[in-house]
Amino acid sequence: MSRVAIVTGGTRGIGAAICKELKEAGYSVAASYAGNDDAANAFKEETGIAVYKWDVGSFDECAAGIKKVEEDLGPCEILINNAGITKDGAFHKMSVEQWQAVINTNLNGLFNMTRNVWEGMRERGFGRVVNISSINGQKGQAGQANYSASKAGDLGFTKALAQEGARKGITVNAICPGYIGTEMVRAIAQDVLDKHILPHIPVGRLGEPEEIARCVKFLVSDDAGFITGSTISPNGGQSMI
Repeated sequence: MSRVAIVTGGTRGIGAAICKELKEAGYSVAASYAGNDDAANAFKEETGIAVYKWDVGSFDECAAGIKKVEEDLGPCEILINNAGITKDGAFHKMSVEQWQAVINTNLNGLFNMTRNVWEGMRERGFGRVVNISSINGQKGQAGQANYSASKAGDLGFTKALAQEGARKGITVNAICPGYIGTEMVRAIAQDVLDKHILPHIPVGRLGEPEEIARCVKFLVSDDAGFITGSTISPNGGQSMI
């Protein structure tokens, strides 16, 4: 029986690429999403991957959603915490709602999801958790105090939990993508990309979602069993940390 993988934010962008890569590699994949029913249904029809709707910012919704996935597919052995949002703004204008919404999804969501699969992974003696952080969690970014804080928090969470899971056969790692050619990034005006983004990427191009997905595929494999608490930074050389 193939291992079951849950990918949050799995129906669009990087998450969709991860789901497709894992399915192709033989995993049983479940993609969670928060709100875009049309995109989720189109993704399900295109790929045949099961989709489930819940808010990762709600512990109770995560518990119920994971229970449903496990009833349908089997115990979750692989968790990809990919769901994330942005609510950018200069800090002196940032509202409490902007701060809390981003922290709740991008950081609290890791607790809400991982806590609900952790005991099962411990009992079975195997687990893979991969947290999708960001280059801006490593280096910071003006106008993204909330986002950068949440993604930096993801890295601390990764390192701490890796130490707890190691003796139980659970690895916990992070990936910090740079600028990836998702729908959101490609919506940036071309002159802005050409003048302000691409010149800072030594390889001279945006990354592709599939390149992040291949990093995930490696980290969840048996071949990566000695790698835990680590961060992979596929960013084209933009930030070398």
